Amino acid sequence: MDSYDLVVLAGDIGGTNTNLALVGKKGDAFAMLFDRHYKTKEEPSLIEPLARFLGEASRERPDIVPTRCCISGAGPVHDGRITLTNAPWSIDAKAVEASFGIPTTLINDFTAVSYGILNLDPENPDELVPLPHLDGARPRPDSGPKLVLGAGTGLGAGYLASIRGRTEAFPSEGGHITLPVYDEESRAFQRWLEAKYGFPPGAEAGVSGQGIANIFAFQAERAKHGLGEGAQTVLAAPEDKRPALVASLAETDPLCAATMDMFVKLYARCAADLSAAFIPSGGVYLAGGIAAKNLKRFQEDSRFMAMFERSYRDHIVAILKKLPVMVVRNYDISLYGAAKAAELLV
Repeated sequence: MDSYDLVVLAGDIGGTNTNLALVGKKGDAFAMLFDRHYKTKEEPSLIEPLARFLGEASRERPDIVPTRCCISGAGPVHDGRITLTNAPWSIDAKAVEASFGIPTTLINDFTAVSYGILNLDPENPDELVPLPHLDGARPRPDSGPKLVLGAGTGLGAGYLASIRGRTEAFPSEGGHITLPVYDEESRAFQRWLEAKYGFPPGAEAGVSGQGIANIFAFQAERAKHGLGEGAQTVLAAPEDKRPALVASLAETDPLCAATMDMFVKLYARCAADLSAAFIPSGGVYLAGGIAAKNLKRFQEDSRFMAMFERSYRDHIVAILKKLPVMVVRNYDISLYGAAKAAELLV
């Protein structure tokens, strides 16, 4: 404990995974000291995995005792509670404090990711991979706003801005802007989703894991010829398993490839629309696991950037061409961000 200025119990609670860690801070650097991962939908609440985690940590690392706790969750924070948008239970800061005696702060999941961005090195390809613009340019981030998007189980959004010399992260529900369609096929997909949901769909309905499942189902219904073996495998799988299967079969199955291509293009349009709102000269950061795990599909044929740079107005195209766009490869960014927030938000 003497070697750390602060030890934080950090949590990242998403619709799929519950990730917990003890993160130590020394000077300006954060280090992962102990971590465990659980399946969110297999847990009745957050208290149970937290208890198991702290029990294991006390046995394996008795020298490390957290003095603060910061939990990020996929949903807005109201009165010290987060009702998870893609999971069957809620997070309550007072319940965590009462159970474990650790002062607890709750933040939105993409507020955590946004704070985590501050710890990443743009020169380290293990942490950030730039997507070159169509002219080959790779603009460098400046001190301007930073936009963070992340397609995972859902579509998260957040941003950072420097105010009076202090950089702060702000939550956003930008993942629920109207689905940004771009051609006849994507407009047909929008109508298909509108029939499914009873209202014009938000971006998350196409740009997320559930979005991949939606695009695949739409493509499968429209297929004029018999489905290949890969597509049939996807259709036979439970719906929550389909996104990963589609991505894994995209190199060999035409329908899976078409699904992932539309997903990447919709992702690019969503990023472009939000970039027009924030003008993030500090960078556009694509977090969430899907972009990192499918990096090649984003890069090849400039698939993402060719759609990102488009607009009906020339001055918007000029703005988009100047923005740094990067894929985040550090999967622990939310945990480091929660630790950073625990330090800053006391």
